[in-house]
Amino acid sequence: MSITWTSTAAPGVTARGKASTRLRTKLLLLEPEFRGATTHMWRPEALLPRYRTYLCTMHAVIRASVPLMELALRRTAKRPGDPLSEPLAAYLAEHIQEEAGHDAWLLEDLLAAGATPEDALGPQPPPDVAALVGPQYYWIEHHHPMALLGYIAVLEGYAPAPGLADRISRLTGLPPAALRTVREHAALDTDHLDELHALLDRLPLTRDQEAAVAVSALHSLDALTRLFIRLGRSAPAPSLRGAGPTPPTGVTR
Repeated sequence: MSITWTSTAAPGVTARGKASTRLRTKLLLLEPEFRGATTHMWRPEALLPRYRTYLCTMHAVIRASVPLMELALRRTAKRPGDPLSEPLAAYLAEHIQEEAGHDAWLLEDLLAAGATPEDALGPQPPPDVAALVGPQYYWIEHHHPMALLGYIAVLEGYAPAPGLADRISRLTGLPPAALRTVREHAALDTDHLDELHALLDRLPLTRDQEAAVAVSALHSLDALTRLFIRLGRSAPAPSLRGAGPTPPTGVTR
């Protein structure tokens, strides 16, 4: 398995009756391209400027996580009599608390990596960020808030691998303070994904509702892959107005 990204999807799963298993099986179809994109993104050459750009991009994504869940929670409350409403609302309320403040981690990482928070907060977010996040607003407002579960399944299910933070530090010379988000999400997201899968398996989803979750998840993984392909290309680094380290020379694998 690649050290750069991890997934809980397993080719040998046998619990055929579970919604979570069916979702993971569908996502397997898109994994090879995603893994190729992340492997290229985390290559050693010129990793430091790419990492700073990664932090800016991930901030643009993650700062939308709590607002998306808050919107879904409000829309869930407006669906009286819907059998999904009570368990979905309980899950969202708890997960909002779990995810609160994670966007601030990225700004702190960015400062420790030698850039400034303004590098993330100032520019318009790239179109690939809007392509990843934007459909969720539409599906929550105009279809059903449970579609957001597919998006969450991807963000929680394709977390950084446990060794990635150490590898970035070794290749770039960055201090631990610049790697909190990668390090913490490698530890937290497995438990969060287990909670989501348990929810999917107990929700009374209709076939169409389960399909909507799958469409959301498949779109999200495809959009995340496009985002990492863009990050893997050579791109100008954010301005270096912070106090972080300069790129080391002669870095090898």
